Amino acid sequence: MLEQQIKNLARQYADEFIEVRHHLHMYPELSYHEFETSKFVQSKLASFGIPFEIKATTGVLGMIKGKNPESRVIALRADMDALPIQEENEVTYKSKNAGVMHACGHDVHTTILLGAAKILHELKNEWEGTIKLLFQPGEERNPGGASYMIRDGVLENPRPTGILGLHVHPGLDFGKLSFRKGRVMASADEIYITIKSKGGHAAAPHLTADTVLIASHLIVSLQQIISRNNNPTSPSVLSICSIQGGHTTNVIPSEVKLMGTFRAMDEAWRYKAHELIRKQATGLVQAMGAEIDLHIDIGYPTVDNDPVLTTAAWKRADEYMGKDNVLETEMRMGAEDFGYYTQVIPGCFYRLGVRNKEKGIIHNVHTPQFNIDERAIEEGMGIMAWLGASTQV
Repeated sequence: MLEQQIKNLARQYADEFIEVRHHLHMYPELSYHEFETSKFVQSKLASFGIPFEIKATTGVLGMIKGKNPESRVIALRADMDALPIQEENEVTYKSKNAGVMHACGHDVHTTILLGAAKILHELKNEWEGTIKLLFQPGEERNPGGASYMIRDGVLENPRPTGILGLHVHPGLDFGKLSFRKGRVMASADEIYITIKSKGGHAAAPHLTADTVLIASHLIVSLQQIISRNNNPTSPSVLSICSIQGGHTTNVIPSEVKLMGTFRAMDEAWRYKAHELIRKQATGLVQAMGAEIDLHIDIGYPTVDNDPVLTTAAWKRADEYMGKDNVLETEMRMGAEDFGYYTQVIPGCFYRLGVRNKEKGIIHNVHTPQFNIDERAIEEGMGIMAWLGASTQV
């Protein structure tokens, strides 16, 4: 029985791939600079006997053909990049690259896909179709490595009928999975604002435009775009996360820079909000006597899980994990460039539980203390192999 064969191999290879995860975790690389990570992935695929191509500079596309390879094509995806965070975990596999950490679990995602690839290749005479393996760069930084992978043809020749991807979930206990049909994650755009004046003495504010005061008014004012223009039943978030300006106590700076993010679950509202941001920011800054440069960097689209594919994968997950261990995931205002894939072909993005409160593994992604219960690696590579081999679209 294929399901049991996959479980047996996942158990057999668990320690091997925990060590793979440790290696990846110790040598994290930032978005679009995953050169050594890419070489490591390539070396592993080669050792398994899986053919591959280089895509999007550091991306890797592998291919496994089962029985009747043209009968069915499914893609499995993992991201490889890390974040500019200094790790605070005191573990033997702590990051050796100063200021860079796998704080979002992409080392785990890459490990799981490598493990699933080894299992699927070993059992290739037991399942039907072709499986494409997408090891993707740059998920953490606009415009998103998924867009470059698609540009370089990873969804063609042959074209998958569906794509599956996972993300570790520190809010979900080890031993659990979660799925959601339909829209599951928000769009994400980056906002860059520079407020300019001639600057001046703090004791003579009437001789210049006070860029710091203007910035404070603008930050508060921008929140009204959400609270008074968006339908309150449709989630949306605008957060200004960086203020840079001034270096001393008695000089009004000539520039103050703001950076932030805008998230939305509705694509029509998303672009309407862009215009409101431009209009409100420009009007307020100019009315207070300063100049403004404003740039909205269009980022990732919403992630939309195809109902048919997700229903099929969810059913297979129930079989593999037990129905009580497969939950419905919440909608999240976080963003993922997996959304690019779901714009082209049916997609299913699901969550893998990694939390273990008793062991203190409770910290969220994008924090310097993030970690996982490593037993999730065995489960993760097993369920990904099972979904890849058995899900019909």
